[in-house]
Amino acid sequence: MLKRRKTRVSVLIGVSVCVMAIGSLLAATKWMGIGPFQKASGPLDAANSESSVKMLVSLSPSERSAKLVEIVASGSATTNPQQQISPQSRARYLLASDLIQQGNAAKALTLLDKLEQEYPILASHIAAKRAQAYQLSGDKGKAEQAWQELLKNYPSDPVAAEALYVLGKSKPEYWQQLITEFPAHPRSVEIALRKLKENPNQPELMLIVAKHGHYVKDYGTILEQLVQRNSTALKPEDWEEIAFGYWEKQDYGKGAMAYGKAPRTGRNLYRKARGLWLDGKIPESRIAYQELVRDFPDSEDTGMGLIRLSRVSDPKDAMVYLDRVISKFPDRAAEALLDKSQLLDKAGSGQSASETRKLLLTKYNNSDKAGELRWTIAQQYAKGADLKSAWQWARELTTNNPDSEQAPEAAFWVGKWALQLGREQDAKTAFEYTILRYPESYFAWRSAVFLGWPVGDFTTVRDLSPNVVRPPQRPEPTAGSPALKELYQLGQDRDAWTLWQIEFINRAEPTIAQQFTDGLMRVGVGDNLDGLWMVGSLRQREQPDDRTEYLALRQQPAYWQALYPFPYLETIVKWSQERKINSVLVTALIRQESRFMPQIKSVVGATGLMQVMPETGSWVAEKIGLKKYSLDNVDDNVKLGTWYLDHTHDEYKNNSMLAVASYNAGPNAVADWLKRFDFSDPDAFAEKIPFPETKGYVKSVFENYWNYLRIYNPEVNQLMTEHYAASQKKAPKP
Repeated sequence: MLKRRKTRVSVLIGVSVCVMAIGSLLAATKWMGIGPFQKASGPLDAANSESSVKMLVSLSPSERSAKLVEIVASGSATTNPQQQISPQSRARYLLASDLIQQGNAAKALTLLDKLEQEYPILASHIAAKRAQAYQLSGDKGKAEQAWQELLKNYPSDPVAAEALYVLGKSKPEYWQQLITEFPAHPRSVEIALRKLKENPNQPELMLIVAKHGHYVKDYGTILEQLVQRNSTALKPEDWEEIAFGYWEKQDYGKGAMAYGKAPRTGRNLYRKARGLWLDGKIPESRIAYQELVRDFPDSEDTGMGLIRLSRVSDPKDAMVYLDRVISKFPDRAAEALLDKSQLLDKAGSGQSASETRKLLLTKYNNSDKAGELRWTIAQQYAKGADLKSAWQWARELTTNNPDSEQAPEAAFWVGKWALQLGREQDAKTAFEYTILRYPESYFAWRSAVFLGWPVGDFTTVRDLSPNVVRPPQRPEPTAGSPALKELYQLGQDRDAWTLWQIEFINRAEPTIAQQFTDGLMRVGVGDNLDGLWMVGSLRQREQPDDRTEYLALRQQPAYWQALYPFPYLETIVKWSQERKINSVLVTALIRQESRFMPQIKSVVGATGLMQVMPETGSWVAEKIGLKKYSLDNVDDNVKLGTWYLDHTHDEYKNNSMLAVASYNAGPNAVADWLKRFDFSDPDAFAEKIPFPETKGYVKSVFENYWNYLRIYNPEVNQLMTEHYAASQKKAPKP
C-alpha cells in the first residue's frame, strides 16, 4: 500500500491548482493567522456567514464551544427559498453533538428542539441525536419513544438502522429487520459478527461481513471460515465478492482461487492469473493466462495478459505472444515492442532489436514506453560521460513523452546536464518547466532549489521553520448524498463514514468521484493507510473518461489537501521543536513511514507513526532517560523517533538526505555508500543509492515535504502562482 505509483500530469491542470489554492490560503490567513501549523483562532467576525460554523470544525469541542454559542445567540434561523442552511442551525447541531459526547444531555436536547424544521437536510440525524440525548439522560421511556418516532418518520433512511439496532437489544426481531433492510450498514455487520461468535455456522451472516465488512479487524478470518465451511454452497456471484475481499486485503493467492470460481469474464480470469503471479505460483499463472487468451481473445484484459504471459514463457513462445499484442492490441503495442527488443538483445539479434526500437520510437513515438526507452538511452550516454547526447535524448523525452513516468526526472536532468554543459539559460528554462509541468514531483523541489526558491536544500532543510496555513474549512466530498456532504463538512466523521457504507455500492468499479470520497471518509475515521491509497491511486486510471475526471479533480485544492493531511499535529510540532528539526520535514517522513497510523507494524516489527524498531526505541529511551514508554503511544513514538532523526542529522552534519537515508537503511549502509560513491553531486549520489527501497524512500520523503510547502506555505504557494502567471506569457520549454 505504500508503493509509489505512476503519475501523469497535465501542465495546465497541475499548476492551475496553485492559482486556485492561493486564494484559499490568503483567505485562510485572515481567519486562522500565519504560523507553523496554526489552527483557526481569533475573534469571530462572520457569525452570519454560511461557512462560519464549518470554519470551526478543525477546533476541539472545548475550543469552539464559545464561538458556537455566540453564533447560536446571534439570531434565529429560518428556511429560505434558496434552501440555504443558516449558520445558527449548523451551530446548534454541532454544539448539541459536542454536548452529547461530553455527557450534557439537557443542554443538547434544548438545542435540538424543533431543529428539523430549520435543518431538513439532517432531519433524520437530528432525530437520532435527540434519541441519543434521551438515552444519555437516563430517561428510557422518552429514549424508546424517540427511536420509535425516528423509525416511523424515516423508515427508509439509513439512520433508521441505528433505531433498529437500539430497539433490537430488547426485541430481537428488530435486528433481523435491520440485517434484511440495511445489510451494508455497520450495525448489520456488527450484529453478524456477534451472532457468528455464538454460532459460527451461519454462511448468510458470513456473506454480509464478506460483502460489507472490509474494515473489520478479523476480516480475513471470516473469509477463510466462509470458504472452508461453505465452499460447495457458494454461488459464482458470492465468489466474486469473496475474491474482491481477498484482493482488497492483498491476499492475492486466495483471491486468485476465488476469481477462478467467480463468473467467467475476461477481467476475473485476468485477476486469477495475476493473483497467482503475485503469489509466486508462476506455472499456475502461465496456465491461467493461456486460458484467458484462449477463452477471451478480444477482452481488453487479454492484451496485458499476453504481455505477462510472454514474461513467463520461453523466448520462442514469448515472441509469438508479443507479436500478437502488436498486431491486435494497439494500446499495449508499445510495451510489447519494448519487451520484444529486449528479448532480441538477449538472443544476440542486435540488428533486429535495433529495428524494433526504431519502430517503437516512430510508430509509437508519444507512448510511455517510448519515453522509458529514451530515458534508458539518455542514462547510458550520461554514464559514458556524453552529456550532450544524454541532454538531447532527455529533451526528446520531455517533448514527445511528457506524461511518462520518467518525464519529471528527465526534465530535471535536462537542467542539470545543461548546467554541466555551461548552458545556464537552458538549465533555468528546464528547471522552470519541471516545476510548471510536474509541480507535485520530487524533481520540482530539486528544481526549485536550483532556482533559489526558499524551500531548503539537503543541507539547510533541517533548520527551516516554514509557515503553514491550513484551509479554513473542509472540502466537500465529490460523491454522496447532501446529508453525507453536510456531515463531513461539520466534522461528524463517524456518522458520515457510516452513511457512506450504505451509499457506496460500487466498490469493485468505483467512479473517480466515489473513490475520492471513499478516501476522504476513510481518512476521517483514522483509516489513513487505505484512505490515502484510495486518493493517491486515482492517478492509475487509464480509461479516457476517468482520466478526464481525474485531471479535473486535480485542479481542486481539496485533492491535494486530502493527499497531504495533518494528523497528530500538536504532537509532531511539539517534539520537532524540542529537537529543533523542521516540523514539515518530520510530517513528511511520518507520512511516508506510516501514513499517520499510530498502531501500524511492519513485518520486521517497526511500530507506530515513525516506525520505530523496538531495539532502536530501547536504545533511544536509555539515552534520554525514558523508563516507561510504549511505541504504540503517539507521544512516546514521536518523542523517540524525532530524537533518532536528530541523531542521524548529527551523524551527517545536518545533511537531511543522508539523515533520512540512514533513518531508513541504517548508518552502516549509508557509511558504505559514502565510501563507494562520490558525494560531490547529491543528485547523482541519490540516483546511485543501491537499495531500491531507500532510493525511493528518500525521494518520497522530500516529495512529501515539497508538497506540504507548495500546498500550505503562503510564500511558496505565491511563487507557484507567479510562476504559472509568467508561463502564460511565454511557456518555458526544457
